[in-house]
Amino acid sequence: MNEYYFRTEDLSVGYNGNTLIHSIDIRIKAGEILTLIGPNGSGKSTILKSITKHLAAIHGDSYIADASVKAMSYKELSKKLAVVLTERIKGELLTCYDVVATGRYPYTNTLGLLSPEDRAKVYAAMERVHAADLADRDFTAISDGQRQRILLARAICQEPEIIVLDEPTSFLDIRHKLELLSILRSMAKEKGITVIMSLHEIDLAQKISDKVMCVRGETIEHFGAPEEIFREDIIAPLYGITRGSYNITFGSVELPRPEGEPKVFVISGCGSGVDTFRRLQKEDRPFYAGILYENDVDCQVARNLAAEVITEKPFLPIRDETYDRALERMKTCDTVICTGVPIGETNRRVAELIEEARSLGLLREE
Repeated sequence: MNEYYFRTEDLSVGYNGNTLIHSIDIRIKAGEILTLIGPNGSGKSTILKSITKHLAAIHGDSYIADASVKAMSYKELSKKLAVVLTERIKGELLTCYDVVATGRYPYTNTLGLLSPEDRAKVYAAMERVHAADLADRDFTAISDGQRQRILLARAICQEPEIIVLDEPTSFLDIRHKLELLSILRSMAKEKGITVIMSLHEIDLAQKISDKVMCVRGETIEHFGAPEEIFREDIIAPLYGITRGSYNITFGSVELPRPEGEPKVFVISGCGSGVDTFRRLQKEDRPFYAGILYENDVDCQVARNLAAEVITEKPFLPIRDETYDRALERMKTCDTVICTGVPIGETNRRVAELIEEARSLGLLREE
């Protein structure tokens, strides 16, 4: 028995016999969440369609608990695996309840009649995604976000061991994005359901995933735990980020730092400077930042946006050379912005820097 619940072997995918991506090697355990990330058109959807038999694999196979997906009938596969793809299903004359109820068809008799137990599971699935109030609504008349929740309810209603979703958070507002991902997380951890999905929001992928696959080019660039994947030297090339940067701490991107000779020096700390850094970036005003401890939240953002960041090692008193460098940079500026950094014993020399800025007539407090 293989230790991985879902895996692929020498899988190649593409269209019309032409290989788009080859050597796809997926290894995940039951109850894990695998997220595919990468730029538009990189082949994420093609991989998902191939492992669910919506698209014939060019080469190789996928396995669920050592059982070949290729060898399974569609009915057998539908009891193991549920799919929520981006293609719109045709739901003319169907209510939302009707659409969710199709998730029970693999378990019904030849007439496709739902038992009382089946109907209870349909309503339970709709309640799970906060869509019970949509039961009698025309499926074609609801919003994209509501439609996404109905399709997830259909997948849940199917009682699968694996759920495959292609961009499930598309069209959802932030509240429903978080609700949907929370549902998937609880299903994975509480019921042992394996989740395989693609996401555009890399900040969410970083937070929810057990494993991450980077899709770009003809082969899989990286596969591993989020802490192995979400690094600037991986994410920036993956998406071709040349204007701007990827912030590891926040799991988000920052716009390019302003160019030119800085005339603003920002004194901040403990997160007080982040809004100021981003405002100066929007105003296209280059700036210096300091004196910041290397583990300060402000330091993580300043490194992406400031022309130079004057830093000190965490928890240590500010050294003379660090203070002198900050003072030298500050004297070349015509404005010093202080965002209200807390002063303690170790960073007391920041107070000296603030007083120096005040004596020079440069200080502006925010």
